[in-house]
Amino acid sequence: MSSELDRAIRTVVRQCMGVAPGEDVLVICNPATEEIGALMRIEAQGDGADATLAVISERDSAAGEPPAAVAAAMAAADVVLAPTVQSLSHTAARKRASEAGVRIGTLPGVTEEMLERLMTGDLEEIRRRGWALVAALNSGAEARITCPRGSDFRIGLAGRQGIVDGGELSTRGAFGNLPCGEGFIAPVEGTCEGALVVDGSIAEVGLLETPTRLTIRGGHLTEVEGKAGKDLMGLLSPHGADATNVAELGIGTNEEAILTGNVLEDEKILGTAHVAFGASAAIGGTVQVPVHLDCVLLEPTVEIDGEVVVTGKELLL
Repeated sequence: MSSELDRAIRTVVRQCMGVAPGEDVLVICNPATEEIGALMRIEAQGDGADATLAVISERDSAAGEPPAAVAAAMAAADVVLAPTVQSLSHTAARKRASEAGVRIGTLPGVTEEMLERLMTGDLEEIRRRGWALVAALNSGAEARITCPRGSDFRIGLAGRQGIVDGGELSTRGAFGNLPCGEGFIAPVEGTCEGALVVDGSIAEVGLLETPTRLTIRGGHLTEVEGKAGKDLMGLLSPHGADATNVAELGIGTNEEAILTGNVLEDEKILGTAHVAFGASAAIGGTVQVPVHLDCVLLEPTVEIDGEVVVTGKELLL
């Protein structure tokens, strides 16, 4: 193991999760991510925790529920780390465990290289940006996204509370995504209207060769253009009408993140925006469906109640 990876794993277990001697730590992974999962278990064990590694099969979709036995183990642990292929962030199992006070860090699609690059930077600055962004989201009634490629999209925020993804997961019931670097919020259902031109990446689709236009009416994705858009709709459609719900608005806050086609990293790029479709119940919305797919816009201008907070890949907060 490289010194950078060793440092990154230590940062995740100690600095982000705050694992303490005597705690029960559950690490959930898939066969494809077992090496990373094993390193996390070893680090937690070395810090005095009673650490268990659970290797589960890949889920059929993002937000697919884990096996019942693993879901029960999640709720009984002190800390859960989930370096899996598909995200457990938006599952009912994760939400129940969080409500039980479990500290949870999910790492969907994580790679060793990503950990080395993104988990050894300035976490304090990432957190500062995140808290400033979420303060603006929490105080706003409406966000608007525009971009040079033709996006013009409005999002209702009134009454919703944003979440900082800054790797601060050491308090009871804390939940976040690692590597960290975003502020996000669940829009009010039925309020989102307009067009998004996605030019970065789409979860489970990958990097976009050409931009794709998405039309949203009444809070749901209704029309798509281009191959990537059709691929996105093909992933959502099997899960019914709730899958087209606009589930999340997020803005990246990590200056070390680069465009790779892996949405776990792409959505963290400083000054980008992402909009997700599908499940929102785990982050403050009301929709629970076994899919949650993010779409990344590279050069958005984001306004909250008419005040520009992001433009030209710069966070103005």
